[in-house]
Formats: sequence, C-alpha cells, structure tokens
Amino acid sequence: MKVGVVVFPGSNCDHDAWYAVSHNLGQQAEFLWHDSDRVGDVDAVIVPGGFSYGDYLRCGAIAKFSPILKAVKKFAADGGLVAGFCNGFQILTESGLLPGALVRNRGLKFICKPVGLRVETTRTPFTAMAVKGQTLTIPIAHGEGCYVADDRTLDELEAEDRVVFRYAENPNGSKRDIAGICNAGRNVLGMMPHPERAADPLMGSTDGLVVLGSMVQSLAVAR
Repeated sequence: MKVGVVVFPGSNCDHDAWYAVSHNLGQQAEFLWHDSDRVGDVDAVIVPGGFSYGDYLRCGAIAKFSPILKAVKKFAADGGLVAGFCNGFQILTESGLLPGALVRNRGLKFICKPVGLRVETTRTPFTAMAVKGQTLTIPIAHGEGCYVADDRTLDELEAEDRVVFRYAENPNGSKRDIAGICNAGRNVLGMMPHPERAADPLMGSTDGLVVLGSMVQSLAVAR
C-alpha cells in the first residue's frame, strides 16, 4: 500500500502522518509537493494539518488553488481515498470536496488537548475497524475548528449517515458536535482531530490507528 502525504508551505503535520503510515502501520508513504500536478501511483492521499501558506486570508483559502489540489480532486472523483486532518479538513471544505466550513472556535482561543470522539458510523473506509458508538481519544490543535453549515446541509449529512465523528464534549462550538464528516461517495474524510498524533504508545494513545488502520485495511480488501 502506498499513501501520499501532501506538503504545503506551512504544513507541520506532514512528517507525523508519514511516520504513522510508514513506521506505525508499516506501509509505504511518500510526500507530494504542493506544486506537483499529479499524485502518482498512490493508493490514498492524506492532506495533513498545519498552517498551509501561513493560513493567510483564512485557513485553506490559498491551498485550494495549489496544483496538487487539482490532482487530489481528480483522484477523489475517480474513487481514491482522501483523508484531511485539521488544516486538511479546512482545505477539503475550501476546495469543495466536503460541504460546510471551519470557523473560529467559540471561545476565540486556540485549543490543544486530547478529546473524546464518538464513532457515528462504520460505513466508511476510515472507520471499518471501529465499532459504532466507540469512543476514541485523539488530540485537537486548532483555532478555527468550529464546523458550521446551513441546516439543510446538516440534515443531509445526518440523513445520509455522513457524520463520521462527534465530540463527546464539544470543545469549539461545532454544529451538532460534529468532528468529522465524509462526502457522498464515502471516500473523502475530513476531521479536525489529529489521528496521526495518536498513533504511537509514546504519544499516550494509539486510537488514531483505528482511523489510519481502517484506511489501509479497506485498501487491502479492495485489491
């Protein structure tokens, strides 16, 4: 299995994601530079956290215009698995791969701490190893992590079983406690928490491997 990890100027979780895939899961991982116009022969793509392009204008607003995002969008349209964590989630919403938006936290402060996430659906390639209702402990680190969307979109996400994770205790004011969603095709995931930061016992939790391991397992089954 080969997973591509996108690198933008300002990314700071790209190596974490690469390490989780290559060392914790024992799979092949490679970096995809932001100005590349192709993703190559990867089986999945991770859009990592950080501060792409310094988060100028707003989070993800510049990254969506990078050449690699055009390639990622085509990859997703062809059925490829794409996961965006934190800033990656922000980029996926800005680029139109996922609905809604991420705005300033309710308390207008940056939050960095482990949180409880409840698995709302196992009907995605990213939660295949989970149990519905299971609680995972995964850290967050964001200032603009409040998920918002209009009621029609929120109702659609609920009706189509596309709310993947909810916060056990909402830290940022996200609508309906939403921490992660998927697209209609169920092959694109966006979540604000960082599973790559909970992938090694030294980090205090390996719950992030439920997400990353599910992705790898789903790819193996699909082969």
